[in-house]
Amino acid sequence: MKFRPLHDRVVVKRLDSEAKTKGGIIIPDTAKEKPQEGEIIAAGPGARDDHGKLVPLDVKKGDKVLFGKWSGTEVKIDGVDLLIMKESDIMGVIS
Repeated sequence: MKFRPLHDRVVVKRLDSEAKTKGGIIIPDTAKEKPQEGEIIAAGPGARDDHGKLVPLDVKKGDKVLFGKWSGTEVKIDGVDLLIMKESDIMGVIS
């Protein structure tokens, strides 16, 4: 991928959700909710504070993150569905 996000934006690839419930019921694609978990594919250098100093991001490429249901902008790059969002839209890093 040849895409570099600017400022405090990150590119996230959604992680696939389970196709079955714990009870073994298979969920069709039309009934599935979009996953709110993803992996950071690329991250910008950071935002600038009031004095012009660069504040680096807390997340990095490869981090597994949790984000809001309606967070980010959906884009397709090299045929892959991705999300571009600000770091502030990320709720946390999953370890």
